[in-house]
Amino acid sequence: MTTEVLEIPPGNEMFEGYRAAFERYGFSPAVKSKGFLFISGQVGARPDGSAPESVADQTEWSLKRIEELLRIAGLDLQDLVEVTSYHVDIETTLPEFMEAKHKFIKKPFPAWSIIGISGLSRPELKIEIRAVAALRD
Repeated sequence: MTTEVLEIPPGNEMFEGYRAAFERYGFSPAVKSKGFLFISGQVGARPDGSAPESVADQTEWSLKRIEELLRIAGLDLQDLVEVTSYHVDIETTLPEFMEAKHKFIKKPFPAWSIIGISGLSRPELKIEIRAVAALRD
């Protein structure tokens, strides 16, 4: 299988406002390669680019964005095999993150790394999640 950028359909509400960012920063939202879908880090921003104040809401938006990329690829959250989440102020935000995460991620759980960091691309952002899903045969 060759590498293929996941094309987001025109007019997709979740990502329409982000198309310029993909070009400006030189990255793809997701790439299919060798039986996997590699999803770029998704921050906890709403489709209009604004960020909710709560970590729970940012976590939900991050996971909704991942869920939408999976849907476009014909997959769902159960196809995730590896996830990495990045957390600003991890000591205080992790409980709220975990509560929101459990609304989306069910058994069997993917492999998951949780990493504390000093900051993200904008100061109001507290969560970024990247993921890998197995493509279906």
